Amino acid sequence: MTLTPKNADDSCLINQTVPAGILGSPSEQLDEKAQLPNPNPHSNSNPTSNAGNDLERGHSHPVENADAASPSSSDDDDDEDGEDDADFPEGGLKAWFVVFGSFCAMVSVYGIINSAAVFESYFSTNQLAGYDSSTIGWIFSVYLFIVFFFGIQVGPVFDRHGPRLLVLAGSLLVVASQLLLGLCKEYYQILLTYSILGGLGGALLNVPAYGVIAHFFKRRRGLATGIAATAGSVGGIVFPIFLQAVIPKLGFAWATRIIGFMLLFLSVMANVFVRSRLPPSRHPVRVMPDWSLFKDLKFSFCCAGVWFMEWGIFTPLTYIVSYAAAHGQNPTDAYTLLALLNAGSFLGRFLPGFLADRFGRFNVITVTNALCVVTILAFWLPAGDSRAMLIVFAVTFGFASGSNLGLYPVCIGQLCEARHYGRFFSTAMMTGSFGTLTSLPIAGALLGISGGQEQGWLALIIFAALSYAIAMSCFLGARVLAVSWRVKEVY
Repeated sequence: MTLTPKNADDSCLINQTVPAGILGSPSEQLDEKAQLPNPNPHSNSNPTSNAGNDLERGHSHPVENADAASPSSSDDDDDEDGEDDADFPEGGLKAWFVVFGSFCAMVSVYGIINSAAVFESYFSTNQLAGYDSSTIGWIFSVYLFIVFFFGIQVGPVFDRHGPRLLVLAGSLLVVASQLLLGLCKEYYQILLTYSILGGLGGALLNVPAYGVIAHFFKRRRGLATGIAATAGSVGGIVFPIFLQAVIPKLGFAWATRIIGFMLLFLSVMANVFVRSRLPPSRHPVRVMPDWSLFKDLKFSFCCAGVWFMEWGIFTPLTYIVSYAAAHGQNPTDAYTLLALLNAGSFLGRFLPGFLADRFGRFNVITVTNALCVVTILAFWLPAGDSRAMLIVFAVTFGFASGSNLGLYPVCIGQLCEARHYGRFFSTAMMTGSFGTLTSLPIAGALLGISGGQEQGWLALIIFAALSYAIAMSCFLGARVLAVSWRVKEVY
């Protein structure tokens, strides 16, 4: 048994609970010890004195039939103690295969999320041409809301039962969503297929994809999570370019069906490689969120940061294509912008994760949120019809925002033990889900000012920048609560 300050006293055999008959009375023990040969003839021959000295030094003596003794209560508590860094593999073939499995699962979730601008642009000019921007925005907001909100039920199930059934069910739902989407003609059909069916599948995949990484990595968790999170960038590059090339030739229905078969292959890989390592949590599976977690102000600030960060990130991701088209860019260039944004986020997901392990997770996410504010105000706000400025914004914002969805799960993991990660992460996602639910309808309503002219775009851009500024303040507040204002502190 590992000796810790918590159970050091229990490690002494005198303090342990031993069934009757194993040990005699104290006097009998001392008599037996007195009859044993003394290995050190120069030591004090008084057995009582020796025993007392040993107790002062915290030593214990071997006991015959110790295997028959019942373990002390401290042994049970060991399972709940914080994990030792040495207990985590931090690499190896099995651990990196788990990261690969998480990558495959995340493509099915964040690859679709990062391609939302393509679907928004297509729906607004085809099936849903008669609907305003705010109404169409609800399709994507409901999808994001379900992905994040239903994590509150998925997280405890993952902690208690592992990822297998969750990943299998989620895989079936996301594949079915894309296969059926091409058949949808009405608003309610798209909402049911894309938002609800796809959102439920994404919720079942999202928590296990992040959670299993926390089982295998601790010191290098930022790097491993960043590598897996590049899935969103890869999907955000491949899917828009694919749709741009295939829709004119085969039509929207077959384009989404082919994406469904792509997700089927990735789902098979996810089901093979995603697995847990730590023993299941003893906490019961709860349907309602664990409100007691919000007693920790650091966690509360972190959740608030996630809320406003969702407001900030999904506005540019969803409206960048429509913005380019409204300012004179041809459809090919508009779709290319989304691919460039996701290309920038590829490096933005990997590099900040690597730096976070060295310089602190909260430190890095605070800086990257500040960079998002700068890129929105410096490049998107004055862009207008300048193609060069839009390209610069797409690449720089992609890099700055790439760490958003990859780093906040690592920040949450820094506030809890790995075996309870699902409960903490799902509660944070539940909070953020209300940010995703309201972000795009608010942005769409702002865009509706002056009929979608420059005043509406200005309001939308300021909304995104202000959201990131508040998110940055929240993560900074969590950091200050933990380590005060010490600038050089790694946290």
